[in-house]
Amino acid sequence: MNAITVDRHDLALLDALQRSGNATNAVLGEHVHLSASQVSRRLQRLQDAGLIAGYAALLDPAALGLGVTAFAHVTLERHGAQRPDAFESGVAALPEVLECFSVSGSADYVLRIVAPDLAAFSELMMKRLLRLPGVANIKTDIALHKIKQTHVLPLEHIARPPRPASRLRYAGG
Repeated sequence: MNAITVDRHDLALLDALQRSGNATNAVLGEHVHLSASQVSRRLQRLQDAGLIAGYAALLDPAALGLGVTAFAHVTLERHGAQRPDAFESGVAALPEVLECFSVSGSADYVLRIVAPDLAAFSELMMKRLLRLPGVANIKTDIALHKIKQTHVLPLEHIARPPRPASRLRYAGG
């Protein structure tokens, strides 16, 4: 992979874009003190470099009737070559599973799940998730109250890296 050089304008643009993804280039330009055409060129370069993965609207689950958020800690029976693939394919097909991470520790996977209510969550667990290939055990935690949830990634470390990043360089300025 090629090294990517970013400057303070790029970092400010990435930060502004994370906070207001539907802002026009002119509005973003006001935030980062660049013209709309400069913003457009920089956004294209950042997209081409893979720093911007995509664009999406962030929906409010509760407002859409998805009042239950749960975290499932899944342990598989065996760790053969085909079991994880079959489980991962099955999880990918469940729209209620918003995120699935392979993790270290006492579980093999952690999933973030949404459901309309506890009855729907129970049905998802009993009839679909527990029946996925290789599942030995699932422990769940139901979220009681959301303290913090953000999609905004911290970017300060790029301008002051503790050690040189392999792909990303800060040009300053």
